[in-house]
Amino acid sequence: MQENLVIVESPAKAKTIEKFLGKGYMVKSSFGHIRDLAKKGLGVDLDNQFEPIYEIPDDKRKVVDELSRLAREAKTVWLASDEDREGEAIAWHLAKVLQLPIDQTKRIVFHEITQRAILDAIENPRTIDLNLVNAQQARRVLDRLVGFELSPVLWKKVRPALSAGRVQSVAVRLIVEREREIIAFNSAAQYRVVGQFYSSLDSTKTLFKATLSQPFATRNEAEQFLRECISENFTVSKAEEKPVQRFAAPPFTTSTLQQEAGRKLGMSVSQTMSVAQKLYEQGLITYMRTDSVNLSQMAITQCKNEITRLFGAKYSYPHNFKTKSKGAQEAHEAIRPSYIDRQEIDGTAAEKRLYDLIWKRTVASQMVPAELDRTTIVVDMERRKEQFVATGEVVRFDGFMRLYSESIEEDAQSDGESSGILPKMSVGDKVLPTTITAAERYSVAPSRYNEAALVKRLEELGIGRPSTYAPTITTIINRGYVVKQNREGQKRQTLQLTLVGDKISEKMVTESYGKEKNRLAPTDIGMVVNDYLETQFSSIMDYHFTANVEKEFDRVAEGDITWTDMIRDFYDPFHVLVDKAIGTQSDRSVQSVRVLGVDPKTGCVVKARIGRYGPMVEIESEDGQKGQFASLKKGQLIESITLEEALELFALPRDLGELDGEPLMVGVGKFGPYVRHGKSFASLQKGDDPYTITRERAEELLKETIAKQRIASEPLRTFAEDDAMVVKSGQYGPYIAYNGKNYRLPKGTKVETLTYVDCQRIVAKSKK
Repeated sequence: MQENLVIVESPAKAKTIEKFLGKGYMVKSSFGHIRDLAKKGLGVDLDNQFEPIYEIPDDKRKVVDELSRLAREAKTVWLASDEDREGEAIAWHLAKVLQLPIDQTKRIVFHEITQRAILDAIENPRTIDLNLVNAQQARRVLDRLVGFELSPVLWKKVRPALSAGRVQSVAVRLIVEREREIIAFNSAAQYRVVGQFYSSLDSTKTLFKATLSQPFATRNEAEQFLRECISENFTVSKAEEKPVQRFAAPPFTTSTLQQEAGRKLGMSVSQTMSVAQKLYEQGLITYMRTDSVNLSQMAITQCKNEITRLFGAKYSYPHNFKTKSKGAQEAHEAIRPSYIDRQEIDGTAAEKRLYDLIWKRTVASQMVPAELDRTTIVVDMERRKEQFVATGEVVRFDGFMRLYSESIEEDAQSDGESSGILPKMSVGDKVLPTTITAAERYSVAPSRYNEAALVKRLEELGIGRPSTYAPTITTIINRGYVVKQNREGQKRQTLQLTLVGDKISEKMVTESYGKEKNRLAPTDIGMVVNDYLETQFSSIMDYHFTANVEKEFDRVAEGDITWTDMIRDFYDPFHVLVDKAIGTQSDRSVQSVRVLGVDPKTGCVVKARIGRYGPMVEIESEDGQKGQFASLKKGQLIESITLEEALELFALPRDLGELDGEPLMVGVGKFGPYVRHGKSFASLQKGDDPYTITRERAEELLKETIAKQRIASEPLRTFAEDDAMVVKSGQYGPYIAYNGKNYRLPKGTKVETLTYVDCQRIVAKSKK
């Protein structure tokens, strides 16, 4: 009989823990959840206080059977799933399925996989916390109720095969609202004025840059200002220098790790969590789902020792941060390295980069603030009320910045420019300009969210929790409501007026704008679904309501309220809304149709709408005949497409002229853009635009495709014994063609050594 059976969630974690516990302990993995709500039907008994109906999935039967056998044979079973609500629920499900007494089974938790933490957990077991279990059950049941009741409404009213979720729908709303801000935004040009000055008392003529306090709306105003500067007197009205401190950012929580890994390492939220999970399971970092910025006293001491060793005692500043998040689920520790003295690890490139980020952030949080001198110089004009302002910042002592500085979101970066070190000035000093430049600048629309910015916004609104951000973003992308995309920047000419001495010169400058990388944008169907849900289910889509639901989950976890009462308070009014929505409108009535204008060639109306195969534009036919249709390009939206852009879509198919007596055409089909010549087709490659592709490029693609097809059609092997037996190259690898039928080659078969007898055997054994 096995003395002790320890059950954890993942196999990687099992191996690490088994090394620490040694003989007498067998560590096995449950591979995550071993049961879930039944897939057939609602999975919740509405007539019996929302009793969940659980089932063991088929792919978990084998695991459950093995764990049941081992649990019966063991003297003591230890449930060691993760320390959050999800982990507590897994432990409860294990106890239920393995028929372990809830109030007697030993539950152990640890926020790092180190020998000290594991042995400490074994010495201090507890029982399963049913409040945490109920909080997880409440979330799971509530999300099932919302999805199960909302999705059929969408099938009936919008389009078949759609689905909705409580948190996901609110995330889509954020992205849709941002898109509409961008659509409604009108970019306007202003003239921003910057001068280069030096003090009249300075023999070295040390230059400093200062920006005018307000821009000008028109060229005439900017030019008039420059003319008046020719004979203007400039005087320093303020010269202020004050010391400031910049403090280190706290150690990572789940949310801040996701944001910083996105900004600094270019990782998606799901990729960050996947890599962090691997680091945790290897015992390299503490638990990666946490709201806490707290560090243990041991970690603070280790940081102090490491900082002193690397940089000297003057850089050490041992202290702790206070967690602001009320009711944080995992109020144990921030995400930190398990061993602070381990600066580098072995692993994949992604694991090394993320570990390095966590290590630097943790250690830097325990370093002294940076000391800076911030200087402000204000220059007044004798005849005008505007002022030139120069700001400078000089680092006197780098402190934590020697190791790490937190990145800032692109959107949050100021347009103001620091001038670095500014010369010493006094109030009343006269300054002289060398150049004053008025540059045309366009106002910029709000940026679309990237994953890091969306996580930050969801956290600010109190929507979701550490464990929900990654699956929420993945879900809305997989459902086709949101796309993650890159946009090429565009170029435009801007005017620059420069005053030197008493002459004003002008030149045109080319600037790039609008470039985006990995930004989240709504699709047309995402916008339609969002609008319908906002109209019919405004409370579900309300940010404050969704945040309050999260607080209710927290109250369940703290034992303040029962989870069934919480669900009842939500479900009863929600169900009324569902019934009302089904009865209020005719089927598919929310399909938005946008009239764009009239086609100048035919005089017919041009519309944009969602069709059977997605967003499209249509030129209606007045004589009852079928109209013309064209699909929207990637990145185009029904809500923002113009008449001109719509008419361009009807340029396909394009006739590129004749080739060998047959027309050479470019079109877009079910599988994307293509070139067609007679019965031959060739797909366009990435970067080829069907609207602009040249004849030469089309011919090149056609030749390449025909050459590949010719090679593919040539047999790899033939056999003298039987001409009908042939080995060919196919889309999924080599195969046998024999008497009009195809046969897959067994895995590992080498074509060059195949004999006729081998082929006969494969054909005979293959299923009909």
